Amino acid sequence: MQMEKYMTHCTKMFKKLFEELEGCDEEQKRKIKEMNETIDGMNKEEFKSILTEEIFNKISKMIEDKKMSMENAILLLKHIGYCKALENVYVLCFERSSLYKRFKEMIIEEEKKKEEKNEMFLADLCECYISLSYDYPPEFLYICVTCLLKVALKKEGDEEAQKEAEIALLALSKAGYYEIRQELFLKEIKEIIKCHQENHNLTRLAYLSAWDFLFFRLSNERSLEEVITKELHFAREARRELEELMKCMDWTRKEDRGKEAKDILIIKGWLHLIICNILSSKLWNEELVGLIRSIIQLLRSMKNRFRDIRIQCVFSLRCLVVNKACSVEHLLKGGAIDVILEEIRQPTLDDKIVNESLLFFMNVSEKLKEEKNDEMEEAKEKELKKKVFEKMEEEGYEDTITSFNRTLSSLKEQYSNGLSLNISDHLLM
Repeated sequence: MQMEKYMTHCTKMFKKLFEELEGCDEEQKRKIKEMNETIDGMNKEEFKSILTEEIFNKISKMIEDKKMSMENAILLLKHIGYCKALENVYVLCFERSSLYKRFKEMIIEEEKKKEEKNEMFLADLCECYISLSYDYPPEFLYICVTCLLKVALKKEGDEEAQKEAEIALLALSKAGYYEIRQELFLKEIKEIIKCHQENHNLTRLAYLSAWDFLFFRLSNERSLEEVITKELHFAREARRELEELMKCMDWTRKEDRGKEAKDILIIKGWLHLIICNILSSKLWNEELVGLIRSIIQLLRSMKNRFRDIRIQCVFSLRCLVVNKACSVEHLLKGGAIDVILEEIRQPTLDDKIVNESLLFFMNVSEKLKEEKNDEMEEAKEKELKKKVFEKMEEEGYEDTITSFNRTLSSLKEQYSNGLSLNISDHLLM
C-alpha cells in the first residue's frame, strides 16, 4: 500500500512540475531537473502512465510559443527517451504528436546546413527522435545512425563524454531490425567495440548497447557472424562482462519489485544477446565453453531469486543443446549438464524452469543419437556415453525424471512447445 502511495506521489509531482514550467529559463531548468529526478523514482508502469500524446503536444506548443527553450526541452526529452529505452517501454504516442513532426523538420533543417551545422544540437535531436519513437523512415534513420556513431566514437574517458556515448549507443540499440547499409555503421561500431576492449572507455550499458545494435543488424547481414564471433570475440566479452557484473552485485539484498537496478537490466541484456548468438551462430570456438561456465555461475548465484534471470540462464543452456555446432562433450566440459541436474532436483521448483530443464535433457538425448548417426569414432562415442550415464546415475536423474510423469501433460498444455509426453524420450538410451 505504501509503495502505491509513493507511485501516485511521483505521478502527481511530475504533473505539478510540468504545469509550472512556463517560467524564466533558469527556474524552468531547475524544475526540469526535478522532473527528471521524479522520473528516476518511478517504476515501469508509473513511467508509462506519463508518456502521453498530450504531454508531447504541450511541449511542442510551449516551444512554438517560446515558453520553453529548445535547450530545456531537450534536457527533459533526452531523459524521458533514455529511461524509455533503458526500461524497454513500448508506447506509441510520440509518433502521433505534433512534437514528432517538429523534430523531423528540425533534423532535416540541421542536416542540410554546411559550415554552420551544430553537430551537438543535431545529435541531441537524433537521440530524442530515435529513443522516443518506433517509426524510422530510411532517410531519418541514416542521418541518426551516422550522427550518433560520431558521438559514440569520441574516445575521451571523462564522465560527461561517457554519459553522452551511453545515451547515443542506447538510442542506437533501439533502432530495431531496420535494414541499414553496412558502410554506414560497420567500420564505426567495430572501432567503438575494439576501443573499449583495449581502453575500457565506455560504461557497461554503453558497451552492451553497442553489441545490441550490431546484433540487430545480423538478421539482414549474415556476414556479420564471422565479425561477431572471430574478430570481436563476443563469447569472451560476454563472459567477462557477466563475471564483472556478478562481482558488483549484492545477491543478499531483497529484489527491487519497483524499478530494477541498472545492473540487473544489463545482465538481462547480455543474456538476451547470448541467446541470440547461440540460436543464430553456426560457428563454434572454445571461448563458448568459458561463457557456459559464466552462465552456470550466474544461475548458481541466484539461489531461487531473480526468476527472470534464472529462466534466461536455463533457456540459454537449452539453446546450446539445439545448436548444431555444440556437442554433448562441450556441455559436459562446460558443466551445463551438472547445473541443470541441480536445478531439476531443487525442493521448490518453478514450472517454467522445470519445463526448460526437461526440454534440455530431451534435446541431450536426441543429440546423443544424432552424434551416433554422424559416425563418431566408436571408442569416443562409448567414452562420452559412459561419462554422461555415470553423471546421470550419480545424481539420481532417472528417478527424478520419472517423478515428473504426471506433470508433463500440464506443462505441455501450459507452454505449448515441443515437450514430449513420453517419459522415455527424456531418458538417455
